Amino acid sequence: QVQLVESGGGSVQAGGSLRLSCAASGRTFSSSGMGWFRQAPGKEREFVAAISWRGGTTSYADSVKGRFTISRDNAKNTVHLQMNSLKPEDTAVYYCAAARVRFATTGHMYDYWGQGTQVTVSS
Repeated sequence: QVQLVESGGGSVQAGGSLRLSCAASGRTFSSSGMGWFRQAPGKEREFVAAISWRGGTTSYADSVKGRFTISRDNAKNTVHLQMNSLKPEDTAVYYCAAARVRFATTGHMYDYWGQGTQVTVSS
């Protein structure tokens, strides 16, 4: 069992930055791939970024590549998403998730989800 709590969301102007954090509890965190997903109003949830269990492999959606960076600290049971050069189209609720495997980029491979944190980017 893994519990996930996101923080760091908020409102920012286009071009600004935010850093999302995800605090995890549970024995399996350090052996789980972790990911960030987002869901905008009226749209389906979409993959944003993923990181492997040891942090050696990452993957990003094309829409955020070069602007967002995912990282993890297994000693602190935390995952971060650094978001730079934010755009209005990045506005969404962002979810942290823990996978049942050591690395995954598709939502159905994730068993545990946080409650989400709102990110709003104004133009």
